[in-house]
Amino acid sequence: MKIAVIGAGPAGLYFSLLAKKHAPEHEITVYEQNPRGATYGWGVVFSDIGLSFLREADPEFFKAFVAHHERCDYMEIIHQGARVQVHGNHFSRTARIDMLEVLEKACLEAGVKILHEQRIDDVERLAGEVDMVVAADGSNSAVRKQFSEHFRPSFERRRNKFAWYGTRQRFHPVSLIFRETGHGIFIAHSYQYSKDLSTFLVEVDPDTWLRAGLDTASEDESRRYCAEVFRADLGCNELLSNRSLWFEANIVRNERWSHRNIVLLGDALRTVHFSLGSGTRMAMQDAIALHQGLTQHPDDAQAAFAYFETQRRPASANFQAAAARSLDWYENVADKMQLDPVSFVYDYMRRTGQVSHDDLRQRDPGFAAAYEALHPEAATTA
Repeated sequence: MKIAVIGAGPAGLYFSLLAKKHAPEHEITVYEQNPRGATYGWGVVFSDIGLSFLREADPEFFKAFVAHHERCDYMEIIHQGARVQVHGNHFSRTARIDMLEVLEKACLEAGVKILHEQRIDDVERLAGEVDMVVAADGSNSAVRKQFSEHFRPSFERRRNKFAWYGTRQRFHPVSLIFRETGHGIFIAHSYQYSKDLSTFLVEVDPDTWLRAGLDTASEDESRRYCAEVFRADLGCNELLSNRSLWFEANIVRNERWSHRNIVLLGDALRTVHFSLGSGTRMAMQDAIALHQGLTQHPDDAQAAFAYFETQRRPASANFQAAAARSLDWYENVADKMQLDPVSFVYDYMRRTGQVSHDDLRQRDPGFAAAYEALHPEAATTA
């Protein structure tokens, strides 16, 4: 089959790798509008569950993929100045640019053709020249926009403001930091992803953002302001910018996933909010399922798409529902701030409705016992 992949992100590259390795006779070309090595963002994080899918799909590539990851087996939440750790949560982190370089190298070695600085403006023409078009061109997908009457996308803009930063302060565990200021509550999502750098995502509600004057602040002024809010956590280290502009989460869904020989993949298909840390995982699981569909139907793109959608739509809907509950928790965190640190963390851990008290007991008996000491009824009702 002749396959065109638009977008050299994790979804497009991983699908290309799996498809080419399984069937070298496929002619696969990846078109990426940006130069090679141009990526925004700092690090990405995978849970052990997310990595298990990658290990099963391609054990050989998996070894190269995780070779330089930073790992930890607990998370830490800072509330009211207290540090509460929850163990039994395994995370693997890497720089986004390193992840893409590993994927590109593996694709090129397998025989995938990757063309950078190649913007596809006429998708209709490209679709007529190939057997399959995989639109993996991100949350602002131009392909999805061009065929919006067929895909029928919907968009939900959430209220909180975010800015992506990096820092040389190393946060070994995946960390959540809640700081109350005179203007309101600031939240930091942080984790070390290399020997020297950590991701540091700042979240704030729109009223606090306005009271702090961040609506009129420059990128550098916002960076310095946020660094002072979290000075106790950053120590002598500053925040680092990389197009660190304020934005709101835009949740994307599509009523239809494919059109003729064109299929949406990864963030072009559906976005998962980063409060669950699973966007890259979902994109790569999409790639696995589409590859499996192609393996089942090597000469029938629409049958491959149908298989892909059957496999992924339920998981996609469930994850987006969980992400919505997580977003609701963050957007209403002011109502939780009076809770003691252990109760606050317990409420956080159960925010999506997918983690039970028994689950927490199994993950971290010590944390569950600390909560039960404060709330004896939990031990008998779990």
